Amino acid sequence: MITSTEAAVFRQYCCVTCGMVYDEKYGLSEDGFPPGTRWEDIPEDWTCPDCSASKGDFVLME
Repeated sequence: MITSTEAAVFRQYCCVTCGMVYDEKYGLSEDGFPPGTRWEDIPEDWTCPDCSASKGDFVLME
């Protein structure tokens, strides 16, 4: 079960190819991902809008 504290934690993922950052808090409206869209909810065939790298080329930022 997810607590309200955990639900408020948003993660960021960085493209290892170009450095573009996907922030779950802000989403990516131009790609159809509204604010709050979790990384796991982005399709596996999605690519970086800046360099076309695959979703697998993104790493979780600590």
